Amino acid sequence: MEVAATYLVAAFACALAAVYLRLPPLVGFLVAGFVLAALDVPYLEGIDLAADLGVTLLLFGIGLKLDVRTLLRREVLFTSVAHMVIFTVLGAGFVKLLLLLGLPGLGSVTGGGALAIAFALSFSSTVVVIKVLEERGESQAFYGRLAVGILVIQDIAAVVFLAASEGHLPSVWALSLVLLWPLSLLLRRVWSHLGHGEMQALFGLLIAFVPGYALFELVGLKGDLGALVMGMLLAHHRAASDLGRQLTNIKDLLLVGFFLEIGLAGVPSLVDLAVAGVLLVLAFVQGWGYALLLRLSQITRHTTSRVGLAMAQFSEFGLIVTAVAVEMGLVEERWLTIIAVAVAASFVLSAAANRTESHADRLSLLLPPDPPVDRLHPECRPLALEGADALVLGMGRVGQGAAHQLLDEHRLHVLGVEQNPDKLLALAKDGLKAIEADASDITLWDGVVDHPRIQLVVIALPSHEVALDILGQLRQRDYTGRIAAVARYPEHETELRAAGADVVTQIYGGAGAQLADDACTPSPG
Repeated sequence: MEVAATYLVAAFACALAAVYLRLPPLVGFLVAGFVLAALDVPYLEGIDLAADLGVTLLLFGIGLKLDVRTLLRREVLFTSVAHMVIFTVLGAGFVKLLLLLGLPGLGSVTGGGALAIAFALSFSSTVVVIKVLEERGESQAFYGRLAVGILVIQDIAAVVFLAASEGHLPSVWALSLVLLWPLSLLLRRVWSHLGHGEMQALFGLLIAFVPGYALFELVGLKGDLGALVMGMLLAHHRAASDLGRQLTNIKDLLLVGFFLEIGLAGVPSLVDLAVAGVLLVLAFVQGWGYALLLRLSQITRHTTSRVGLAMAQFSEFGLIVTAVAVEMGLVEERWLTIIAVAVAASFVLSAAANRTESHADRLSLLLPPDPPVDRLHPECRPLALEGADALVLGMGRVGQGAAHQLLDEHRLHVLGVEQNPDKLLALAKDGLKAIEADASDITLWDGVVDHPRIQLVVIALPSHEVALDILGQLRQRDYTGRIAAVARYPEHETELRAAGADVVTQIYGGAGAQLADDACTPSPG
């Protein structure tokens, strides 16, 4: 119990320091791992299991939101494969260059070893990227869907690599996994009768860990891939979003173990730190590679810069590839510590770079100009804002309620902005006009300023940081209309008002006021 208490104190203290420095808590968890390793604190049994369970739930949650058609899109498939091949070749050349320059601490690295190291670093971290997207509430934005699609292709490549490195194919029983599709139809019916309480949460855990993780491991496939597949099979169920929210806190707590374990990989020497620092150059190459390859699909600078910045880090899978290379005698064992430090450091840099979307806006200015409008990717073309008096950003329950009130009571022509294309048809059936767009896209705000009829913008987004960025974009363009926003907490309300919001309503306080008004209104008849 003393060891567990030590881990908890270290994790909380370092995460608190990270938050104080305006960095995500995961940076603190990574630092805590290195501190515990440096102090030679005994290894906490079960932390590896917590890490595996956290990653499994993370991938199950991705599956619940993923449209399998995304994986087959040219911009996803081409970018994933081309990036992996090009980065591996360039990365191997970079490692060989460091050897020629005589950088200390590299040891002996064969040609195959250089390729293995570069391949290990060619993957982006699913855990970090998804946390960035979830914190912004943009996993269903166009750039979020592109990033998730590329990550899934990388996970499939990881499965192929592990099967090849172990020298045997999955069991023939893996073919029986096709039966999961008819099973999913039965599971959907069971799910529909569970309600929204603890039974639904328990159902999600059961599906992720049993037919997902355990069954896939049993037939020789990666268990977390199984969780992803089960999530995809159950996606589009009407309660999928609700289940994802229920599992979020459980997943986040388990992922603390994942980040601690990265830091516990070993105590690096000064030479290891220096080599890892040099390798971080490849993390920047990683991000630029994604952005430039996506530009070949005629996707705007706004979108490609966000994909590139979100994915500009190394992956925990790199440690597995490096371990295989060590076993095969391609590189020396010290490379495990070097790669672990490089992975952890890339997580820290990624967290800092993605703290605000303004960094992506600055990166976009360095990319080639956008092509003519008629050649742009269909999801990047200018938005039709004509005829709108009011714009509602985020068409969740709060956004829909605001849109109906503006439409029915105030007789305004309302246009909703929603990043999830699957919602548009349901909104239309409900009598609400909405377009698919990324609310943080600067071209959207250029269009708003160019349409002086739009005199009201309602920000009903789940991410406080994105709301602040949007307020900054509007004020930077001297928008003269009124801006309303919703906040969850009093401190968020203060920050939104300071950023330029004319009206801010706390979600729960506003609901209470509406309830009181309804209670005091006599019922008709």
